[in-house]
Amino acid sequence: MTPPTQTRLALAALDRALSGLGTPERAARDRDYLRSPLEHLGVPVPQLRTAVRNWHRTLAGPPLDDILAIAEAAWAREVYEYRWAAVEVLRFHADRLGPRHLELVERLARQAGTWALVDTLAVHVTGPLRLQHPDASGPVLDRWITDDDFWVRRTTLLSLVAGIRRGTPDLDRVDRYGRRTVTDTEFFIRKALGWVLRELASHRHADFVRTWSAAHIEHMSTVTLREAVRRLPPGEAERLLALRAARG
Repeated sequence: MTPPTQTRLALAALDRALSGLGTPERAARDRDYLRSPLEHLGVPVPQLRTAVRNWHRTLAGPPLDDILAIAEAAWAREVYEYRWAAVEVLRFHADRLGPRHLELVERLARQAGTWALVDTLAVHVTGPLRLQHPDASGPVLDRWITDDDFWVRRTTLLSLVAGIRRGTPDLDRVDRYGRRTVTDTEFFIRKALGWVLRELASHRHADFVRTWSAAHIEHMSTVTLREAVRRLPPGEAERLLALRAARG
């Protein structure tokens, strides 16, 4: 199916914005680093951010349905930089998204295959959406945290970061999701849980992190704990790490 004119024009503008910015050598390095099955153009991240930001300005405030169509079409290219642009478009318009768009986010998280796309979807798209629509989005996220796909679980955990940074942490879900994932053997989940706890410690909730970590120390991986204690006072961090080592 041929995309509508607005979408075709937007993709053509994105083609021009990214043209000539990448190299085959960089593309090969990025693909290997991200273990990505996608085609890569090899555009360095600073240039990619600038190009996508400037490209987005040319869209001139289209209706949300057009924005979603452009994001979907860019994602369908199966090129890393285009998928990155698709996620950034959703990020720019996160305050316009509603609970019905969680289905789209879930699908993209399943297809992303790399933290480099999933983390922005989680922190900057799912997180703000959850804060604006807590009652409608809560049950969806509660389902996601039990999903077989670890990228969906990671999206759920990292969606909590937005509330923490805004000073309205959902400590109940941090606790519940943490208890659900503290024994997870997947590296990207262990790292994500540690990230959430680190953010809490950075935003005036060090007591929660200290108490929660001590209570779950026997089950917490070293990967999670080392991340969690980064923003605790050195003495407290060392005590928890020593306690973890003593418990094996």
